[in-house]
Amino acid sequence: LRVQNKKLYLATFAAVLGPLSFGFVLGYSSPVIPELRKINDPKLRLDSNQASWFGSVVTLGAAAGGILGGYVVDKVGRKLSLMLCSIPYVFGYIVIISAQNVWMLYFGRILTGLASGITSLVVPVYVSEVSHPKVRGMLGSCVQLMVVTGILGAYVAGIALTWRWLALLCSFPCCIMLLSMSFMPETPRFLLSQERHSEAIAALCFLRGPHADHDGECRQIEASFQEEELNLSEFKNPSIYRPLLIGVALMFFQQLTGINAVMFYAETIFEDASFKNSRMASIVVGSIQVCFTAVAALIIDKTGRKVLLYISGIIMALSTALFGLYFKMVPPNQNNSSNPDVWLTLKSASPGTESSISWLAVVSLGLFVAGFALGWGPVPWLVISEIFPLKARGISSGACVLTNWIMAFLVTKEFHDSIGFLTSYGTFWLFSAFCCLSVTFTAFYVPETKGQTLEQIEAYFRRS
Repeated sequence: LRVQNKKLYLATFAAVLGPLSFGFVLGYSSPVIPELRKINDPKLRLDSNQASWFGSVVTLGAAAGGILGGYVVDKVGRKLSLMLCSIPYVFGYIVIISAQNVWMLYFGRILTGLASGITSLVVPVYVSEVSHPKVRGMLGSCVQLMVVTGILGAYVAGIALTWRWLALLCSFPCCIMLLSMSFMPETPRFLLSQERHSEAIAALCFLRGPHADHDGECRQIEASFQEEELNLSEFKNPSIYRPLLIGVALMFFQQLTGINAVMFYAETIFEDASFKNSRMASIVVGSIQVCFTAVAALIIDKTGRKVLLYISGIIMALSTALFGLYFKMVPPNQNNSSNPDVWLTLKSASPGTESSISWLAVVSLGLFVAGFALGWGPVPWLVISEIFPLKARGISSGACVLTNWIMAFLVTKEFHDSIGFLTSYGTFWLFSAFCCLSVTFTAFYVPETKGQTLEQIEAYFRRS
């Protein structure tokens, strides 16, 4: 079947303005923290510990947003949830723009994190439920593509704008999302779960065009319904707990690949490789993410989800192993300006080698970011939007988003301690081991969902 109506792409674009906002939130701290560490106002100036909290407190807000999003997405619907999450986005940026002290900065970041958590749950569900199976992989991957585009946009805009003006710019995508989503339909699956059949037909007419078999698709969706309400006792049912465990594990492995740790080291690595403009280096990294996430979006419906997870996991295992080798061979750089506390913990056996093998760090960094963007960046978010039964979609997606953001917080905050305990090369070799485990997990437990309807995927878990 071919998708006849381009309005499906319009609805997807309106929804993925949410992940674009989410990306701006994540990217905001990178250009802003150096500025706030040098600002003249002592009430707003960040020390090392405050800077670390300014960057990571977003993940705590997002974890709370995952819990809240899991509730509202089933109660008020996918469309209204997306529109409502614009409120904490805008209010959070207003607090940051008007901040008079560090605590107001924290509060603004928590609010934007809360909105990001809701967005990261609701948008994949909305996109998967409005999409046709033939293009669901591509459109679902656009969620992560817009996240990395937002990160890159914040990096680029941060070169020219001060932190208050950058916050103002970051508030625009969510305002546009609020306006555009008001013209988009609710998902047919949610409408049918609420017994709003005529509205579901109208939504399908918008999404599929006037000549598609709307009644037939409605019957297929309704045939998958079992009960209106989900009881906690039903989590004993393998058709509910198996996809939940797979989703939680995917989120767990996504963070333990070491993506946040590698991004933490990016500026330091580029400095030692004689890239003096660290902001331009960040833009290079962001551009690699955008390019390879776009590649993943274009090929995912042909290659399948599992193939990309295999390729991605193997590339990341290799690159983090090379990172470990680099840090094993290179001595600490006492004069490095980016992360001097971290570099003091580096262990080395070969002084004087850094200039000759700095290329190894740069190649490893580029390889890792490209590998992550190709598979373990977009695919877990896509898979969790596909595998949950309709009645458990909200609470199961909430559990996965909560897992992801808690792990992101732990990896970000505990990375320095792990370097002190395991040494830097030991830490990266541990990440390499987790990447290998992620490939093994994919091989044995992750189902291939390419080309299947959501109802067929749900039926697969019921049969197994």
